[in-house]
Amino acid sequence: MIVRQFISWIRTAPAGERAEATRALARAWLISDLTEDDRIAAEGALLMLLDDPSPLVRQAMAEVFAHSAEAPAAIVRALSADQPAIALPVLEHSPLLIDADLVDIVATGSDEMQCTIARRVNLPASVAAAIAEVGSAAAALELIENPYAGLAPFSWDRIVERHGHLAAIRESMLALEDLPSATRLALVAKLSDTLAQFVVARNWLGADRADRIAGEAKERSTVNIAARAFGDDMQNLITHLRGTGQLTAGLILRALLSGNLDLFGAALAELSGLPYGRVSALLNDRGGNGLQALLRRAGLPESTYAAFRVALEASHEVGYVDSGDGAARLHRRMVERVLTHCETDQSAAEPLLILLRRFATESAREDARMFCEELAAEDAISVLPYDDDLIAA
Repeated sequence: MIVRQFISWIRTAPAGERAEATRALARAWLISDLTEDDRIAAEGALLMLLDDPSPLVRQAMAEVFAHSAEAPAAIVRALSADQPAIALPVLEHSPLLIDADLVDIVATGSDEMQCTIARRVNLPASVAAAIAEVGSAAAALELIENPYAGLAPFSWDRIVERHGHLAAIRESMLALEDLPSATRLALVAKLSDTLAQFVVARNWLGADRADRIAGEAKERSTVNIAARAFGDDMQNLITHLRGTGQLTAGLILRALLSGNLDLFGAALAELSGLPYGRVSALLNDRGGNGLQALLRRAGLPESTYAAFRVALEASHEVGYVDSGDGAARLHRRMVERVLTHCETDQSAAEPLLILLRRFATESAREDARMFCEELAAEDAISVLPYDDDLIAA
């Protein structure tokens, strides 16, 4: 009876009063002990109010039903397709929207709707994948910053592919500690390409020189990222490098000359098709025959075999370098030893000598930089004020 009176009254009531009455009816539907007949009548009235000309009425319903798992599902779905002011609370919070509903709205909705869905708690991987595939850059940024979103590796890669040229996207992704190494490397590649295009457009560098510098930067970044990768993350990184044509002899030699035996061994295992344990055993064969057979099976140029052999001997003498900064930069002593050997080897190819000379220059500059930083740090400590009271305390 009360619902029937409500329906009669609401036909002539002002919009503001209709909205408040609708809010009260929606709350009653959720929390009041209505009879079965009144409950059916209330739901019918609420369905009718979806056609109310005033958005205030539908917004009142959305605010009440947005967080509830007991709300009428048909009404919630209708509200989720309404204008943004009405739909957004439902899209962000309603537990009644299934994955298919959300994916459809991502595909057809506005940027604002996509961003709202990207902020949902416990966002399923299927919805996150839809946002990564067709969502706007703003929605992708919301997705990256949502700690409750489940993203598959291919979704990360798709975001990089579509929006990796944007600084805000790159910075937000690179700040994530658990970002897959392959994705981190793809972001670095995007940045390198963007910078190369910028300096060429400004006529600061020629295209060839800019591409070479960008390539060298990507190689350094690869070894740096790999120094912090383990297990499946390392394997996925190696697979990415091979798939993108970056798993070259030059990169593998850089890894070895940086003391990163994990990356070196994983790369050879990938190229040779041998288990990683078998590759490790061959690398520890001091006779050298195992290494040559392994390099041949991996398809590396024969002209590089001597460089790899001398570098591996030097790494055995230097010792294993744990992942971290020590395995992310070239070791000057190792580089110079390999370069000296190749310069006296008549069979050494000129491209290999050029590469090693470049490595030698890079390692020398890095050592000089670190030396100057240490001196500056020592000078800063030496000028600190001497406080007898502080020491006594």
